[in-house]
Amino acid sequence: MTAQRIDGKALAAQVRSEVAVRAAALTAAGRQPALAVILVGADPASQVYVRNKVSACEQAGLRSVLETYGAELREAELLARIHTMNQDDAIHGILVQLPLPPHIDAQRVIEAISPRKDVDGFHVASAGALMVGQPGFRPCTPLGCMRMLEHIGMGKLRGKHAVVVGRSNIVGKPMALMLLAADATVTIAHSGTPDLAATCRHADVLVAAVGRPRMITGSMIKPGAVVIDVGINRLPDGSLCGDVDFESAQDVAGWITPVPGGVGPMTIAMLLANTVQACAQG
Repeated sequence: MTAQRIDGKALAAQVRSEVAVRAAALTAAGRQPALAVILVGADPASQVYVRNKVSACEQAGLRSVLETYGAELREAELLARIHTMNQDDAIHGILVQLPLPPHIDAQRVIEAISPRKDVDGFHVASAGALMVGQPGFRPCTPLGCMRMLEHIGMGKLRGKHAVVVGRSNIVGKPMALMLLAADATVTIAHSGTPDLAATCRHADVLVAAVGRPRMITGSMIKPGAVVIDVGINRLPDGSLCGDVDFESAQDVAGWITPVPGGVGPMTIAMLLANTVQACAQG
């Protein structure tokens, strides 16, 4: 078999179109959704990510507020700026681009953001709401993955086994909780899991978020499984690849996301959707 591709770029365009309609309605009512993005330091990858987020905001009719600071910015100064933004009713979402310089405590910064404006979904209040199934902002990458599953008719996963390879708080654990909420049986694994290949072969839905180029091969995939590749790795020649070996995996899987053009565009689309939701909630 040859797997069907889940076109994240096309689906993200659809989500962004929906966001634009909602943003236009809110703006017409006198409340334009606004996302504040803070970049500290000059990390090249972060600069690209921030530029893409700001551009996506503008294209969807959201107002973007970009603030850039040198790597020498003190933590207290950053926290004070976030506090000011928390009080600004014209700003509905706040995003601090990670990673931060080593002298700044990233978790302390995340917790300084008001949960009402935590459109990245990283605040402990957001995590707690996800844990107990209460309304709240969900992390954008797992949320985008779930939208992809819904798109291919797998929004409900009762009787299905999902395996998430990667345990990070940003992707792995929230992804597992969202899959549980969709009634899947879920296993969280990682690169050191004994006989990882056998664990992966049980998965009807396999999510790779481990950060290792082409670690998941076709021999590790259950025939017909849905494979969601969250990884994005830059190779020595400058090209990008995911955590899944696409060439071997596409001969076994039923559905698969490419890299690039898969999960990445959905992450930004869901950030916009969360920002519009924050605006609508006041």
